[in-house]
Amino acid sequence: MTHPLIPRLRAARVIPVVRTTRADLAARAVEWLRGAGITVFEITMTVPDAPALIRGLADDPALLVGAGTVPDRAAAEACLEAGARFLVAPWVDPAIAAAARAGGACAMLGAMTPTEVRAALAAGADVVKLFPAASAGGPAHLRALRAVFPDTAFCPTGGVDARNAPDYLAAGAAFVGIGGRLVDEALLERGDRAAVEAAARDVLGLMQA
Repeated sequence: MTHPLIPRLRAARVIPVVRTTRADLAARAVEWLRGAGITVFEITMTVPDAPALIRGLADDPALLVGAGTVPDRAAAEACLEAGARFLVAPWVDPAIAAAARAGGACAMLGAMTPTEVRAALAAGADVVKLFPAASAGGPAHLRALRAVFPDTAFCPTGGVDARNAPDYLAAGAAFVGIGGRLVDEALLERGDRAAVEAAARDVLGLMQA
């Protein structure tokens, strides 16, 4: 059965992967990207005190907020308690999928090979995060996996940007995750909101073309 959040994620087409060295920069990234029209965010657990940021954002009903780079079940449960609606791990961990299922959240587990994709699905993944997408072979690799797993929702992440995101969608991605190319810590640090919003508009424009 398809998780009820997947249609909204498909409609969004892009999930910004918010990974910064400071929590205030992560909050700034969300604020600025939201100003450009983005309402879905993955806050990685590498952000200091990520659950607190998730809690603050999850209070806004207009946003769909999830947790990324979730290391284990304890962290998964902390994120769910904070209001995360989806959990993302770049590897296969059945315990994270089980926590997501128990909390009604969408589970996204990472894989790169057919064996790993099968393991992710067997573990309870609702979405398979294709990671690292670019170094694994890019859209061609995704297209090959889709031939074997035609009913699987894939989210390529890692080396995805505004230029190649449409190619991943054309290859069969349900949606894509974009990190450093969209959440640029240097731009956030120096307060260049215009550049961040312009990058977001570029992504949204290309993906709607």
